[in-house]
Amino acid sequence: MTTNHRASCLHAVSATAMPCGAQSSGSDLAELVSHLYLCEGLSTYRIGAVTGMNRQRISRMLARAGVPVKPRGAGRRRSADQGQAALDEIIQQLYADCGLSSGDISVITGIPQRTVRDRLRGRGVQMRTRGRLNREDRVAVPADALIRLYVSGGLSATDTGRLLGVSGQIVLRAAHDEGLPVRVGGPEPSQGPREIELVEALYADPLVDQALARHSVARKAAGGPIWERFPAPVAVSAELAQELYVGCGLSVRHIELLTGQPAQTVLRLLEAQGITRRPAGGRSPFMRRWRAGLLPAPGPDPF
Repeated sequence: MTTNHRASCLHAVSATAMPCGAQSSGSDLAELVSHLYLCEGLSTYRIGAVTGMNRQRISRMLARAGVPVKPRGAGRRRSADQGQAALDEIIQQLYADCGLSSGDISVITGIPQRTVRDRLRGRGVQMRTRGRLNREDRVAVPADALIRLYVSGGLSATDTGRLLGVSGQIVLRAAHDEGLPVRVGGPEPSQGPREIELVEALYADPLVDQALARHSVARKAAGGPIWERFPAPVAVSAELAQELYVGCGLSVRHIELLTGQPAQTVLRLLEAQGITRRPAGGRSPFMRRWRAGLLPAPGPDPF
């Protein structure tokens, strides 16, 4: 629309606007209202403000003129807000490059944390897993140091962590990721299964295979840290957790190896279902089946 035409339109609005209760020339006013709504893109609120009419009357006039009125809140298409686009880019830099959490960004920008995460997803940013320590940022412990101190030296996880400057939990986690034998109380076994062998044995168990197939859980090749095998952990339902823990006799650590969900998360899910946890220190039913040679030998690597 040209500037002159717009000015003449606004002049017509001013000439047509009347105090409440005054009479109007119906056809001209209806044509003007239709023009403002369809051509100018004004809402019924804006038209009411410049003509002095209430929204109900404007809506009735549009309906009689055969003009479809958009549902409340639909509004018209608006051009992209460059300021918001720049803010989204800053949020992405703070999250991806500076490593800040969505909560930290919320404090800095004043934007709700949920909105921060929605904006990041809208820009295609891969979201980090939640928690005090991100799975991607777990402290790495050298495998040779673990073998020398924990496996060969026989030190406890706490003592090993004290020498390496990390916690005992990180030592155990690193040992699991490296496929090293992890002691669960009592004397250290003479030879523990490597994690790759354990994952292959889990997939070879008919009970586990059937449970994973029923819940459409895809297999992941063994080897490497758990967060690399599962960048996005499998959503473990209460039914799947119960079937793997109770029906298949897996431990929560075994479920983590098959789904990527942290063992503590699986444990809390089981506790919420009222499932009694097996006593610590013993072998799970799956481990007893495996040690007794009751499982079929793993087939060729499907990966």
